[in-house]
Amino acid sequence: MPILTIAAKDLRLLLRDARSAVILFATPLLLILVLGLALGEGFGEKPDERLRVSIVNLDRGLPEQVPFPEKPWSEVVIDDLSATQDIRLELISDRAAAENLIAKNRRAAVLVFEEDFSARMHRCSFLNQGGAVNPFGRDGVRMDKLGAALLRDPTQPVSASVIEQVTQVTLLRVVIPWMIGKAFQRVGDQKFMELVAERLSTSTVPPKVIEELDPVVLDVLDALIADEKFQKLMTDKFGRLPAQVIKGQMPGFRAVVDGALKDPEIASRVGKKVLFGKVLTPAVRKEIGPTVKAGVGDLFSDYNFEASRWTDLVKSEAREGNTANRDEYRDAAGSGPLSRGALRYQFLVPSYTVMFAFFLVLSVGWLFVAERKHGTLVRLRAAPLTRGEILLGKLLPCLVVSLLQGAFLLIAGRVIFGMTWGHRPELLLPLVASTSFAAVGLAVLVASVARTETQVAVYGTLLVLVLGGVSGSLMPRELMPEQMKTASLVTPHAWALDAYNQLLTVPEPNITVVLTACGVLCAFGAAFTALAWWRMDLE
Repeated sequence: MPILTIAAKDLRLLLRDARSAVILFATPLLLILVLGLALGEGFGEKPDERLRVSIVNLDRGLPEQVPFPEKPWSEVVIDDLSATQDIRLELISDRAAAENLIAKNRRAAVLVFEEDFSARMHRCSFLNQGGAVNPFGRDGVRMDKLGAALLRDPTQPVSASVIEQVTQVTLLRVVIPWMIGKAFQRVGDQKFMELVAERLSTSTVPPKVIEELDPVVLDVLDALIADEKFQKLMTDKFGRLPAQVIKGQMPGFRAVVDGALKDPEIASRVGKKVLFGKVLTPAVRKEIGPTVKAGVGDLFSDYNFEASRWTDLVKSEAREGNTANRDEYRDAAGSGPLSRGALRYQFLVPSYTVMFAFFLVLSVGWLFVAERKHGTLVRLRAAPLTRGEILLGKLLPCLVVSLLQGAFLLIAGRVIFGMTWGHRPELLLPLVASTSFAAVGLAVLVASVARTETQVAVYGTLLVLVLGGVSGSLMPRELMPEQMKTASLVTPHAWALDAYNQLLTVPEPNITVVLTACGVLCAFGAAFTALAWWRMDLE
């Protein structure tokens, strides 16, 4: 077919052009290498004013299921931290990595939960019982008592202290309600009342208590005399007449008892014969205990001492743990002389892949200029070919070269620079193809306008650099102001970069964003090609 013949001829010319090889393949690779070595660890990361708290969680949890907590205690602490405003969590997989970050001054402090953190935390108690852990000290929570540690960088004392204070506040919010709740559960229970009775078992009743018990004793006497069954018991014991006599003397006896109990001397002697512990019989303890507990709760009604969570203790609005501000640690600095695997390559490789795809403008422009000089275009116009067939024959080899360039740079990025292809690498294929189509369309459009090599160099270089700067190819789009990011969408580069960002840096890429970008890039390519067909002069 004539179209394939034209395409094969132009492809050979493009592949033989040393300038094209340098511009399209060597230059972007060299720039990525130089910038990768020159830029620091934070390149490509959007500034985040939130406090970063790095955590190593080695906690094995509790050996068996308990009513509270439903998860390991370390997760309870992490949830509380994540619910704190202006905090972001960085989860590091092992202690060795954390120690390495501290040693290299890349983290001010790292919080470590040891394997027995949950077991120790669950034993925290105000109660005097075997195995109880007292986590409190002069400066707050003693982390070593809980099986936790804060690794600190001595060269960053201020930042480390801020992280320590945030950690202390969180631990207090977790530990205090748990310990208060466990202690309050014991207030008024059988064991508690037994301890009270035991403490009072050797104490005699003070005279004042005897005097205050006088109304109670009199009420008991009055109730007995008025009780029909008690009267029958008296009649059966003493006979009818003596029982009547005793009942008649009860008002006098009542007055004598009343006077005796109010007499300090008698009350003192009687009190010494009665032990307080005997007054708190099991039945009395059973009745008093719950009332004591309820009374304490009513006295401090603004608090719920039976709660296990801080928000329940202070009766405030609950804030659930936030998973959106938790990120797995990733070594953004990379390793080796080239810093392979560094996060910056996830931005540099796609940025320069996109920008240099459009440098095809120069190669195609020079090719068209050469063919005009040699009269090739005139001979093609004389051949039985339509303008569209000629344009298609020119497009195909450019598209092949652009596809090869995109594939080469992405493969080089993975092999040489250790970049990843994300969780959906198969979507890179349509993205590279649609970007190449847009770049080829623009290249042919510029070639149809330029008449000399100088015009190609000026038009092409200026156009590519301006579009690259506006779109964010020369700097991460995440660092651009929102208004500029929106305005840059008039360029095909910006759509391609947004799609690459989704595929290469987002753990769960938005497929809709990627496919939309591919569609817009194809639309750019079609529009550029249509303009090139309209503007093309084969003379």
